[in-house]
Amino acid sequence: MSTFQAPKGTYDLLPPDSARFLAVREAIAAPLKRSGYGYIETPGFENVELFARGVGESTDIVTKEMYAFETKGGDRLALRPEGTASVLRAALEANLHKAGNLPVKLWYSGSYYRYERPQKGRYRHFSQVGAEAIGAEDPALDAELIILANDAYRSLGLRHFRILLNSLGDQECRPVYRAALQDFLRGLDLDEDTLRRAEINPLRVLDDKRDAVQKQLAGAPLLRDYLCDACKAYHEEVRELLTAEGVAYEDDARLVRGLDYYTRTTFEFVHGGLGSQSAVGGGGRYDGLSEMIGGPALPSVGWALGVDRTVLALEAEGVALDIPSATSVFAVPLGEEARRVLFRVVTELRRSGVAADFSFGGKGLKGAMKNANRSGARLTLVAGERDLAEGVVQLKDMESGDQVAVPLADAVEAVRARLV
Repeated sequence: MSTFQAPKGTYDLLPPDSARFLAVREAIAAPLKRSGYGYIETPGFENVELFARGVGESTDIVTKEMYAFETKGGDRLALRPEGTASVLRAALEANLHKAGNLPVKLWYSGSYYRYERPQKGRYRHFSQVGAEAIGAEDPALDAELIILANDAYRSLGLRHFRILLNSLGDQECRPVYRAALQDFLRGLDLDEDTLRRAEINPLRVLDDKRDAVQKQLAGAPLLRDYLCDACKAYHEEVRELLTAEGVAYEDDARLVRGLDYYTRTTFEFVHGGLGSQSAVGGGGRYDGLSEMIGGPALPSVGWALGVDRTVLALEAEGVALDIPSATSVFAVPLGEEARRVLFRVVTELRRSGVAADFSFGGKGLKGAMKNANRSGARLTLVAGERDLAEGVVQLKDMESGDQVAVPLADAVEAVRARLV
């Protein structure tokens, strides 16, 4: 037993389960790669102010959940709690928006960190795949991102997720709604922290998950009743585009996201098999974020999908991903000369694109064949002194049990032919 354990609220990804996480990441990324999104990777930590300005000083993420620290040089940094602010910062710093090809389409994958109360589906270290389209205001772009996420989930075999959709308005209509909501909230029996939050950003209160708060919000004014004509038309076009492409969604007038930068289109992917942590992903439009962090006006939209929660959703539906074995061929040498010969064969197989492994440690035939079984290999190459004297190796099919001798010089081609 090791002296050390993974920190509370975190997890280790280990084989064979880690293969499912990799498969989920690849499935989410696949439609993005086909749609002009380029890969971006940002540091695991950023200036604290980047998240305070972008995510919002009144959010739980900034006030309670962010891992912030001061460096020896006096810099105030934070482990990234989400990806959008970092990606936009990197794009602005590199002047990607000045290249003349807007929107700038980017996708990313990585770990994020929030100090939360750990429970199933909610961790202090978690993995996401995200996508951002920076620099264009177009309902078709919002619809595109929702469709790409929907298609990624469908490709994995998920069926029982729902898409919730809402509009949060813009700088023209949201202030009117904000004032009406604040008037409503001031008349409720709320604690001091919640009332203070209502004065800074009242939409945050709508996102409060506590039953005592939600019960009082039953008669709260709805943002859809305050949308300006431009926001109504924009939202209607998003809805029409989704419907035309056969993407089912539910209008949710109470849907707000946990980050302050969202405007207009907002959406969540939810799954009933995850308990209280039902959101497997979400996103929306954030037209003012660039200006919040010191950049020019760059209307943008994006989403992040939780890899951990997507894996849990697959488990809840009983979906078994078709993950190929990590090893196709396993080599079992019997004797020193066979070790040298089969090691060369294994190296050649790998260089020709075949996943091959080797019985290390000088095990006997019985122990080596057990390892071959555990590896999941379809074929096993076995060679001893007599085989080498005859210039052959034994090629065994692990499914049927059939075994044939093949010329050593043709071993690689014989294996490749069997694996087609």
